[in-house]
Formats: sequence, C-alpha cells, structure tokens
Amino acid sequence: MSTPQILLLFIIQLVIVWLPAPGLYKMFEKAGVAKWKALIPFYNTWFMLDLMKGARYLFFCQFIPIIGWFISMQIFTGFVKIYGKQKFYQHILAALVPVAYFSYLGYNPKVQYLGKEKTKGYKRTALREWIDAGIFAVIAATLIRTFVFEAYAIPTGSMEKTLLVNDYLFVSKLTYGPRIPNTPLAMPFVHNQLPFSRIPSYVEWIKIPYTRWFAHPIKRNEPVVFNLPVNDTLIDKEEFDSKDPYYDVIRRLGNGNSDEGRKILLADPDEYPILLRPVDKRENYIKRCVAIPGDTLEIKDQVIYINGKASDFPPNSEFPYIVETFGQPLDETVLKDEYNIDMSNTEEFQQTNNPNQFRMLITNQMKQKMLNNKLAKTITKEIDSAKVAGRVFPYDKYHPWTEDEFGPMWVPKKGATIHLTPENFALYERIIRTYEGNRLETKNGLYYINNQQTDQYTFKMDYFWMMGDNRHNSLDSRFWGFVPEDHIVGKPSLVWMSWSGGPRWSRLMRGIY
Repeated sequence: MSTPQILLLFIIQLVIVWLPAPGLYKMFEKAGVAKWKALIPFYNTWFMLDLMKGARYLFFCQFIPIIGWFISMQIFTGFVKIYGKQKFYQHILAALVPVAYFSYLGYNPKVQYLGKEKTKGYKRTALREWIDAGIFAVIAATLIRTFVFEAYAIPTGSMEKTLLVNDYLFVSKLTYGPRIPNTPLAMPFVHNQLPFSRIPSYVEWIKIPYTRWFAHPIKRNEPVVFNLPVNDTLIDKEEFDSKDPYYDVIRRLGNGNSDEGRKILLADPDEYPILLRPVDKRENYIKRCVAIPGDTLEIKDQVIYINGKASDFPPNSEFPYIVETFGQPLDETVLKDEYNIDMSNTEEFQQTNNPNQFRMLITNQMKQKMLNNKLAKTITKEIDSAKVAGRVFPYDKYHPWTEDEFGPMWVPKKGATIHLTPENFALYERIIRTYEGNRLETKNGLYYINNQQTDQYTFKMDYFWMMGDNRHNSLDSRFWGFVPEDHIVGKPSLVWMSWSGGPRWSRLMRGIY
C-alpha cells in the first residue's frame, strides 16, 4: 500500500472520530467531563473509553488501517450503553450514524449519564450476541467492499494473457479515490441482481449524485475496473444483457439506423423488456486505459499512437498470427508449458487449410521465442477481412474506421471546450446528452443545448479510452466510446487466486501491470 493510500485511510479514520463531536460535546457535559475534550479527534475516544471503563488497547487499535474504523464503531456502541441505550437498533445507530445519534442523546434532556456501574447488570441473550456479531460483520465487510477493496473474477479473455479467465482479483478502491454509491440501498455482497434471479439487488428510493473522495488521476496504460457505460439501458434477458448490448441490438434491427431500430424494439416489449441501471450498478469491466483526458488517439496497423507517439504493446498483449512450422508435429504439452497455448481452445489455436500453418493467439514474446527455438518457420499477422469500415464507434459516415485503423480522435477533458461540427458531433453526442445530462437537439443544421442555440460545449467530466490487451477479442472503447470518470471503480492490484480445472499456482499472489 502506497504512502498516499495509507494517508487517505488515516484521514477517513480522523473524520470518523471527529464528526460525532457536536453531540459528544453535550454527552461529555452530562458525564461531568470537560466539554472541550469532545472536540479533539482521538482524545475524545480516550475519554469515552475512560467513562465506559473500556480496554485501553482499543484506543491504539484505532490507528490500524481499515481495522481502526470498526474499532471506533465498537467504542461508539459501548459508549451509548452507559447512557442506558442497550437495544439493538440503538447500537446500530451509534455505529453507523453517530453524528446524528450522539446529537440526539446529547441534547435530549431525558437522556442521562448512568455510568458503567448502573448498566453492567444488563446481559444479552446468546441469540442477541450472535445477531450483533453477524450484523457487525456484514457492516464491516460492506464498508470495506465499498470504500477499500473488492474481489472480482475475470469472466472473459479480453485481457489475456495479462489476465486469464477465472483469475480472481483484489481491486483497490483507494487508488483513484473511493466513490460514494449512487444507490446506497442495496443488498450486501451482490452487484446488480439477486442470486439465481433477474431481480435487481437495489432500490432507487435514495439517489446520491456522483461523489468521489480524495480523487487521484488514472495513469496512462494502467489496467482499470469500471462500470460499462452502455449498460445504462439493457434488454432484461440473460441472452442479451452486456453480452449483446442494447445499442448494438437497435443498430442491428434498424440496419445501421439506431432511431429506426429503437422504434422496432420498443414496439415489442415482450421480446425486448427494457431495464435502466444507475451508474454504480452497471456491469463491471476491466480494460487497459490507453488514453487519458486531453490525449489524441490514433490506431494505425494495430499500433496505438498517443499524441503522435507510438505506444508499446503491453508485454502480455496477444494478437492472432499465422504460424508456419517446418513440418514437424506440434507437441500439445510443449505448447501449453512453454508457450501457454491450449490446442483444445479454438480461440487460441486453429489448423488452417495448409497442414503446416496454424492460427495462434500469441504475444510478441511468444512470437520471438517460437522463431528463436525453430518451432516456427515464419509468423505473420492474420489479415481479418471481417473488419469492415464504419462498424466501430461512432458508427457514422464521417468515420470509416476499423478496429486496427482508428482515429485520430481527441479524448475529452474536464473544463475543455470544443466547437461542435457535423464531423465531430457523433463522437461527443452521447457525452453531452447522456453522461452529462443535457438536452441536445439539432434543427436545420444548428445545435441546441438545453434549448439554447450554440456550437460550443464545455465538458464537465474527464473521459478515458479503454482497450483490452487481447486486442482482437475485446469489446472495448472502439465499440462503445469513452468511459466517464464517474464510471471508474478502481485499480486491479493483485491476483489472489486463479483456477482452470485446478489452481494455477504460478499466478497466485501476482501483481497486475
């Protein structure tokens, strides 16, 4: 954990012990303790422990990163007991909303300080002990999952060979700053659906606007976990969802015309039931951030250029190649152990019409190793005739781009202003209308934003361009565009488990780069 991250954890701890101070000020007065002591962070918890005759080691445990948060909650819970508050819901209030609850106790004349001696006779039942422990564990795990780190599993091969299917990751929420949930009323430990159902795991009775504490910028070429931007609208069936996104379906139904396709789809709600999702409940994706706000990106013959400079391929980025051998039979074990190629996986290995030629998905490192070891006679890039111009973002007549020949294109930056033209309108239309919540219309060749005619727009957020390391098998920004900053979840930091018919021991506890 870096120094800034440790500092961030301490600042959060400082806030936890300081925020209840206004109510604690009056509670100390009732207990005969100098009121000013309630206003000093940590000094106040020392005297709380003194009043409740609690173990002194708990004071020092508050300084342990993350664990200290929950130690403070434990102190708050014990403190209200000496004011006669022994009920379960009262302890929950003390742990979760001490700011409000301490103020209520402090300024309510009916609440009096009783002390440890008068309250120690109260005894909880065994059931109550178990319930308290279980609730505390759920609260602790939920807070850690929301603000510190979360476990993810890799479902697809879009990041191979950097990350493999069934790699299990820890994703740091602190690296880019913890994001406050947009929908705080949700079932713990699940993302957007209840297990074994299509029922949403959240309700939108309370909605919190985008807020990120202690934001830290994303660096170029870092792997990033984010909410899929085009998962705001989806067809609520398992065969669609993020596998076949809503926007792809309406383009397909309308033969390239999204407006016509949308009419067809909305006219048949039984076949195409629609579901809208808030930002924090959209599907989690992991890709590499290849361009940051203010960059100009271009892809030429698979090579990414940022601001006119070629970017190196990630060390484990793989591409399809045609590998010609010297005619010797290929050993399945050697390919697996030496080159990490599974001959039974048709995505990684296929026989061509030529008995000495094979289509293989390999990294540049594997390519050089095959040539050096005389396993391969020649290795050439696969020519994919299926890559048709205009079938990638932004799907308009002005940008006849392909997956391997893309741009140039500017990535929006917060505070920057652009001049809207017919040529760039499709690039930034969704940002203006959907991500930043404006009413956008075109009339007689003129642009109207929030009913005001203008040809300029100033961006409210930063945006990023994400691509998978497995460049020819990745649903990424080339197909759905920019990722807004409010969709950023965190940075994958560690592979803690990897599984493929058994543990992949060599991948356990590996960092992610």
